[in-house]
Amino acid sequence: MTDTVIVSIDQGTTSSRTLVFSPGGDILFTAQQEFPQIYPQDGWVEHDPEAIWNSTLSTMRDAVAFTKKNKQRVLGIGITNQRETTIVWDRKTGKPIYNAIVWQDRRTAQTCRDLGGKYDVRTLSAKTGLILDPYFSATKIAWILDNVKGARKRAEAGELAFGTVDSFLIWRLTGGAVHATDATNASRTNIFNIHSQSWDTELLSLFDVPASVLPDVKDCADNYGMTDKAITGVNAPILGVAGDQQAAAIGQACFTSGSVKSTYGTGCFVILNTGETCVSSTAKLLSTVAYRLNGQTTYALEGSIFVAGAAIQWLRDGLRIIEHSSESENLIESLPGNQGVYMVPAFTGLGAPHWDPDARGAIFGLTRDTGRAHFVRAAVESVVYQTSDLLGAMASDGAKLTSLRVDGGMTHNKWMVQYLANVLDLPIERPMIVETTALGVAFLVGLQCGLYKDLDAISKQWNRKDAFTPSMDTHERKSRLTEWHGYVQKVLSQ
Repeated sequence: MTDTVIVSIDQGTTSSRTLVFSPGGDILFTAQQEFPQIYPQDGWVEHDPEAIWNSTLSTMRDAVAFTKKNKQRVLGIGITNQRETTIVWDRKTGKPIYNAIVWQDRRTAQTCRDLGGKYDVRTLSAKTGLILDPYFSATKIAWILDNVKGARKRAEAGELAFGTVDSFLIWRLTGGAVHATDATNASRTNIFNIHSQSWDTELLSLFDVPASVLPDVKDCADNYGMTDKAITGVNAPILGVAGDQQAAAIGQACFTSGSVKSTYGTGCFVILNTGETCVSSTAKLLSTVAYRLNGQTTYALEGSIFVAGAAIQWLRDGLRIIEHSSESENLIESLPGNQGVYMVPAFTGLGAPHWDPDARGAIFGLTRDTGRAHFVRAAVESVVYQTSDLLGAMASDGAKLTSLRVDGGMTHNKWMVQYLANVLDLPIERPMIVETTALGVAFLVGLQCGLYKDLDAISKQWNRKDAFTPSMDTHERKSRLTEWHGYVQKVLSQ
């Protein structure tokens, strides 16, 4: 057992986890705790910030207890998080003034349409790399300030703080000593200029967000303060922070221009490293910050799918046709094919490349013979088809992909990964450690504390577990995708 370790907090959309890594990148311990999803009305998705905090703190204390039991010294702590999710809290008490508005939330769709009528969205995209959509944090901040009594006045008086989940956790972990975020999370707010690497005054005015609520923006590997031992059980420096998808790209060692990864968690996110060049997409993909180290920004193209593993969770918790997500592979393999059943999981609209917040989910091709296995297969297939759409958009932007690295909980399903290779007609690599979000910020901590000399040293830590090669004929591939695209058109709102 190693004498020194790195602790990674992975705060996700449906659960919080804390992992303990060895200096070599091996997982020594994991604690995980789910927390409730809140759906106040159609298209609204919220979390109780205290549930986020309590689940994070509980798993962290378990991890700290593990390190103490094994007489291990914590070199540093990394934080990775669900992005865009928005929290506003009182600077004196640290208490949130409203529930966290989750990245999936669509309540500000009309606000976005109204803003689009009076502001050149091309200017917005040029500054932020994003589009005008309720997905991002800016309209969420304004909604909270406008809908909680007295909030806007208090914000303008400097009494309130805004943060994405990483920033909220940093505040709590340091006992309110630090209000900061990293460049990747800042780049997902729609009020951060990814070229100047600063909050944008014009966009703050457009979205009606007072500068007084904003956190400081730091490099991904940086000093974010010390954890309060009275709170966490350990005094340790927070040294690495990145949004979950960028953290996964780091965990997958996607450090060269043209390298690409796809993460399958609650949603699915494909990130293509574009190096020092910020590529403007013609196919409705997002330009974003991949990471910022030593003040140097590396950019990426990103495609976002709102519902991936969330579809399986819906089958488990909503329809209750499975008890565990691990059942999905055997159920799918019990079928000879999809028998014409397709799911378009637009539960909270469709992300890239459609960007339709008003689209809603549907299942097509049901017959009397349709059973629960068909629902499961349709859900898993929908994630593959959406990935195909994203990679097609990247190809139209000039990307020449030769392989794809995948990670996230869904990739434990070998059938899904093989089907992905088949439909994409692309070799797929699955790493030894698929929990790459937590691994990515562990790498950032190691970089900051000198454990790793540079990115090349991190790249040597990456190991492939499996390779999947395409085995579907061209006619079948085209047929499946043609049917899929036809059903997508049926759920689009325009």
